[in-house]
Amino acid sequence: MQTYAPTTLAAPRDFWTLRYTCGLDDGSLVICERSLTQSTGGPSGPNTPGFIRAEVLPSGYLIRPCEGGGSMIHIVDHVDLDAWSVPEVLRPLYESPKIVAQKMTIAALRHIRQIAHESSGEIPYGAGRQPAVLRTFSQRLSRGFNDAVSGFPDDGWSLLTSDGAEDITITVNSSPNKLVGSHISPSPLFSAIGGGILCAKASMLVQDVPPALLVRFLREHRSEWADPGVDAYSAASLRASPYAVPGLRAGGFMGNQVILPLAHTLEHEEFLEVLRLEGHGFSHEEVLLARDMYLLQLCSGVDENASGACAQLVFAPIDESFADDAPLLPSGFRVIPLDTKTDVPSATRTLDLASALEVGSGGALRGSGDSPGGCSTRSVLTIAFQFSFENHLRESVAAMARQYVRAVMASVQRVAMAIAPSRLGSQIQLKHPPGSPEALTLASWIGRSYRAHTGEEIRWSDTEEADSPLKLLWNHSDAILCCSLKPAPMFTFGNNAALDMLETTLVNLQDISLEAILDDEGRKALCAEFSKVMQQGSAYLPGGVCKSSMGRQASYEQAVAWKVVGDDVAGAPHCLAFMFVNWTFL
Repeated sequence: MQTYAPTTLAAPRDFWTLRYTCGLDDGSLVICERSLTQSTGGPSGPNTPGFIRAEVLPSGYLIRPCEGGGSMIHIVDHVDLDAWSVPEVLRPLYESPKIVAQKMTIAALRHIRQIAHESSGEIPYGAGRQPAVLRTFSQRLSRGFNDAVSGFPDDGWSLLTSDGAEDITITVNSSPNKLVGSHISPSPLFSAIGGGILCAKASMLVQDVPPALLVRFLREHRSEWADPGVDAYSAASLRASPYAVPGLRAGGFMGNQVILPLAHTLEHEEFLEVLRLEGHGFSHEEVLLARDMYLLQLCSGVDENASGACAQLVFAPIDESFADDAPLLPSGFRVIPLDTKTDVPSATRTLDLASALEVGSGGALRGSGDSPGGCSTRSVLTIAFQFSFENHLRESVAAMARQYVRAVMASVQRVAMAIAPSRLGSQIQLKHPPGSPEALTLASWIGRSYRAHTGEEIRWSDTEEADSPLKLLWNHSDAILCCSLKPAPMFTFGNNAALDMLETTLVNLQDISLEAILDDEGRKALCAEFSKVMQQGSAYLPGGVCKSSMGRQASYEQAVAWKVVGDDVAGAPHCLAFMFVNWTFL
């Protein structure tokens, strides 16, 4: 039995087992299985290149009949996945009972329950399809993504190149009909002039972001990481008309996405949906050709309460017909939690895992950092994107795929930094970490200076506790930022709303300049009022638009700028403060 590898960083496992099935007198069924090894008195079986032999210890199923119909099933899974052959940082994936339970035992029980409910007719049809048909779509998406990540030679995959700098691996399959199955219609995906499938894949370490949270964000905010030109190329492969290999756009505009639910499993741990991407052209010619694109998408593991749960987002382009035998070329993301590590505090960040791994070196991560407080969540993110190609364009598609995966990895790193729940705990290289005496003093100065210069109090929420000015400042719904009084003002502090608006962390906030977030109108308004701020202490700026660290635009109804004065007797300004009132993402 061959099993898929969970990441691109370790070889897949295979097993050589003996299985024994027996019916008992009471109507029960017993299925026992264990590996054949020399120690158990049996032949160990031939080794398969590219696989590492793992061992099944006594495992199996006991299925007992229940009075009045139905069955009760008991499952035992006991495996030795040879964890010592993988880098130490990955060993939890091969040692953790939670992960084995989630990926094997619980998955089997859920599958059995799902089929039982489908057979009983308790599950309604979705999009006019029988539940079994939709379940087949889900299985094809999942299997296609696993095929891409593992790239078994038996299925026709071969290594084209591996980018040593970022360990982006490119594999090709010139026998795609073998991969998708003979029962699937060939379609223009594999044209008569010759071609195949190309996969670009990589794995990296993500810190301080729960897998469910990251996958939910990637699902709901596709425009933050996807390139519309690449989506269009993938969609065009379903049509007979040729389509040029795209160049990646620095700031492409993506139309709205509409999610159309199809089906979900009983416990809602997995759901199948159609994603409609509204077509928008970038030029006059593209506008004429613009059309909506459709993706069949499978999302699982977004329940943060599931122990050891892996979160996954897999999608494949489909055409409007959505035929039962439509070819699927899945791509996507898989995030698997590792152990919770205790270490010295340092800044929250996301690291490239592949370039930092050293097999047998004790699993040291060069330059790695964990969040303060002693505890951090670590996960392995695996990315795989598949593209069809015609033989004469293979090198162009490979270059595009490598560049695209590199861009997606960078986008995911930015997203992970922005949404990390533990960012508030970072206390390295911060001017004013929340809770420090400096932050408490600054919060008092901000409120006192606002009152002195505007004659008004900052309008705090009635529900907030008034015992701490820092708590009031931090939880205020308007974005409040402080910046240095330098020729190129850089931010030194921001409340929670400000970090959300700029999609950044307290650590990275200090790398963002005031000029970078304002548009032309905002910069002009600030320049016109700057002397008033310095002379009179404050000024009101008209509403406008600012830009987050990830390029998203946010509008605000009004901005207030004021001089923050400390305890200096001379009244020298400590910094400038800005409040962006009623901001919202466009």
